Amino acid sequence: MPAERRAVLMLLGLALLGQGLRVWAGRPGGPPGDVRLIAGGPPGVPRAHRDSSLTLARPLAPGEHVDLDRATALEIARLPRVGLTLARAIVRNRDANGPFGSLEALDRVPGIGPGLLAALAEQVTFSAAGRLDGSATRPVAGIPNNGDPGTGHAPTAEPPPRPAAEPLNLNSATAADLERLPFIGPFMARQIVAYRDRHGPFPSVDSLVKVPGVGPATLAKIRDRILAQ
Repeated sequence: MPAERRAVLMLLGLALLGQGLRVWAGRPGGPPGDVRLIAGGPPGVPRAHRDSSLTLARPLAPGEHVDLDRATALEIARLPRVGLTLARAIVRNRDANGPFGSLEALDRVPGIGPGLLAALAEQVTFSAAGRLDGSATRPVAGIPNNGDPGTGHAPTAEPPPRPAAEPLNLNSATAADLERLPFIGPFMARQIVAYRDRHGPFPSVDSLVKVPGVGPATLAKIRDRILAQ
């Protein structure tokens, strides 16, 4: 029947086409259905991006550190207990508010608390340390000192004790006044004044944590030196 002939001819044609493709590919003896992966291309192709992502996903080696003032989200995601979502939040916060400069300042990122700070203490560095407020990186209470030579961290030190003074009014202090507070450098002082100019006077001392870069740990250290009137 004509329909049967057409079907037979179509099958023969497909068989000849398959054999022709195997000859063209240089594998005339290969079994039907055999699959061979295409060799990797030059840098920039999807496979190269995949290999790069796999490399960055490896845990940090002993003695290896991540500079949180410079690292990309993929590099930050290699830190323990830090996934890509949190790593991107860290980068966005850094882009919006400036470099961290210290482990303590990292608590301004939503989702980062004392437990995670302690886990990261020995595996992160801050290239902006000492440039934001003229002092070295300071440790968070309960977190190991990161200034041991050979760890890649900047030396850590508490600020020298200051003479007792009247509490500073957050609603009238200038940036220069705020700089004199412990753990508040020029950058953060400007942030506080800018926030006050945008949102009005601080209703309470606790409202200072609404300023990007001021976290609960910083507020606890300056609480007895400030007031809001």
